[in-house]
Amino acid sequence: MDTESALFEGACHCGAVGYAYRTDVPPTAWSVRACQCSFCCSHAGVTTSDPGGSLEFCEHTAGALNRYRFAKRTADFLICRNCGTYLGAVFSTARGRFGIVNVNAMKNRPAGLPPPEVKDYGTESAEQRAARREQRWTPVVGAV
Repeated sequence: MDTESALFEGACHCGAVGYAYRTDVPPTAWSVRACQCSFCCSHAGVTTSDPGGSLEFCEHTAGALNRYRFAKRTADFLICRNCGTYLGAVFSTARGRFGIVNVNAMKNRPAGLPPPEVKDYGTESAEQRAARREQRWTPVVGAV
């Protein structure tokens, strides 16, 4: 990959909401994860992030972006209000906002992605979860 970040765009099924994910990491080296919580399993969530990249979520249709919080209520899971597609999640701290993207919502899913690692974060405390997300998730730019 060259020195400029590659752009990967994602969108919901109806096109009302989407994201722009920039990363210098080649897709073959992405950390791809399959969280085993009930939300991610029911939405077939397969996520990735890059702490050195950037992420911007966009709402193409006003009012289409739905935020959902569950369990420990520490992150906003972003879902299209119209078609129900899960796009990713955003977590806010004093250091800023960080997010993940659902690879399954990518417009042109890159070839050669590693198989998802099965992850279970259910035993993490809120503090452990915050520390992991600040370290591993992608900085979010723009309004969400």
